[in-house]
Amino acid sequence: MAERPVFIPLADGDRLVQECLVEFNWHAGMADSQKRKNVLSLHESAARRGLSPLLEISSKSEDRVGQRMSAFSLKVKLSGREISLENAFQGSKVFRDGGPYSDLYELEPRAAKSDTRLRGSGPLIGFRFGEDDYPIFPQTVFYDWLYISALYPHIDYLRKKIYHYKGFTDIVFNPLKSINCQARSCATLVAMDKQGVLSKAMSSFSAFLEIMTARSPLPSRDERDRQPSLM
Repeated sequence: MAERPVFIPLADGDRLVQECLVEFNWHAGMADSQKRKNVLSLHESAARRGLSPLLEISSKSEDRVGQRMSAFSLKVKLSGREISLENAFQGSKVFRDGGPYSDLYELEPRAAKSDTRLRGSGPLIGFRFGEDDYPIFPQTVFYDWLYISALYPHIDYLRKKIYHYKGFTDIVFNPLKSINCQARSCATLVAMDKQGVLSKAMSSFSAFLEIMTARSPLPSRDERDRQPSLM
């Protein structure tokens, strides 16, 4: 058995996303076929709890839209060109003892994510993308900013394709090991739009940060110390 979160966008209230842990039968193995079995098992278990329909946001999704919304597939703009969102995130990390390693922008996304410097340069202290610096709190704010910025130009299309889903999943994401999750970012976009704050959030990073801070309170120092890696 395993547990994975379902990220549910909220149409009102003082938060954007509700996370619901769902237990399901786990199919061991690294093959894509096993991961797709796990997606199906997770969604079936969630449906028994009334959480349906769900959209898997990853390359393992059976829906083409879910595949295209993977961080490995989405593109962000940098200096007049486009790079993978995953490369942008990894190559923008600033650590106490090094970074940002902007050469990671040029690698294959999986190679960028596994670069040993990302784990050997001390604690993460921020992000630098282009000419701008970004904070690490609220947690996920920079990743969410990149992800939602990449999708925002396609918002009319997304309203037709994904807004009917109850929630979103990412079968590879393990909340015990990491924090940033493309399924949560997707749910955040939908919630912002339904709550009427998406246009304001996309007007500038400072506006985005204000909304995320108000709806995602900063963790205490003790909570920060207990958090998994921001990888």
